[in-house]
Amino acid sequence: MGFRLSHLSLAVSLVALALAGVAIYRNTYEAMIMNNGSPDFDLLETGAVSILTLNNEKRNSDKDNLNQQLSQESCVFSAVKGVVDSAIDNETRMGASLIRLHFHDCFVDGCDGGILLDDINGTFTGEQTSPPNNNSVRGFEVIAQAKQSVIDTCPNISVSCADILAIAARDSLAKLGGQTYTVALGRSDGTTANFTGALTQLPAPSDNLTVQIQKFSDKNFTVREMVALAGAHTVGFARCSTVCTSGNVNSAAQLQCNCSATLTDSDLQQLDTTPTMFDKDYYDNFNSNQGIMFSDQVLTGDATTAGFVTDYSNDVSVFLGDFAAAMIKMGDLPPSAGAQLEIRDVCSRVNPTSVASM
Repeated sequence: MGFRLSHLSLAVSLVALALAGVAIYRNTYEAMIMNNGSPDFDLLETGAVSILTLNNEKRNSDKDNLNQQLSQESCVFSAVKGVVDSAIDNETRMGASLIRLHFHDCFVDGCDGGILLDDINGTFTGEQTSPPNNNSVRGFEVIAQAKQSVIDTCPNISVSCADILAIAARDSLAKLGGQTYTVALGRSDGTTANFTGALTQLPAPSDNLTVQIQKFSDKNFTVREMVALAGAHTVGFARCSTVCTSGNVNSAAQLQCNCSATLTDSDLQQLDTTPTMFDKDYYDNFNSNQGIMFSDQVLTGDATTAGFVTDYSNDVSVFLGDFAAAMIKMGDLPPSAGAQLEIRDVCSRVNPTSVASM
């Protein structure tokens, strides 16, 4: 957002300079007519050359500023990508976790980095311990490392933790075989989080189609965009204790839960047959009634969504394109109106000057 405002300011400055040049030229011309009855073309030419020189200098300065801005952005993207790539090389599952972390941040009161805030005993309860996130969302250490990498390698550049979440999700998607997309910088970090909002706003494995559509509609997503974003389940794993329980699991699934009888948090269940590849197998499984989660499989049971599932199952490029577009839209979800915002120095806590606001 800050970069886009700077572009607008530069454009306004150029227009003002051009108008000033026209005024100088006209005043000079009129003065020559009044004094001599005819204009002094040498003076006019000199004035025009001076104005042209000023305009060229201004354009060169603006070009230098733009090049510097692009260089700064490139530094940020490179710093985050290096950390994300290394994390996924170390553990492929981390890519899916970082995509999910970005989703769980933005879907609760907008992209404000609220999910990254640690609880403070007796003073502050954030989103991490809310039931949809507790012992489930992960990748916090990767975001912290990416933030530190930006600080270390891109001096004098202020980038929010919410921006880093967005970049990390995009780079994870590309690393796992998805379609990359442009991430615009300029998000801000919130100074608080919403424990209850995480519980009520995030889609749940037991949600029927009507509830899912309403939750996505509340964020201004179309039904097609909802089905596309659900495709994030084509990578990664879920906890057995979440998906392989009554009400959450598709009871007719042939892709059986491969979990222990105790269903501990450490037991994991893949959500499609290729959990390390961002592909269309997730939708193919639906067509065979093999979607593991209830909330996923119901997408094929109604004409409202079934056609989109078929589209994505028939053509992976359509799915990848729609998913990338929906991720851009999700990454633009604004923080709640009136939220206090900042650029956090450390992603897990607000800045010292903001502690009182918590």
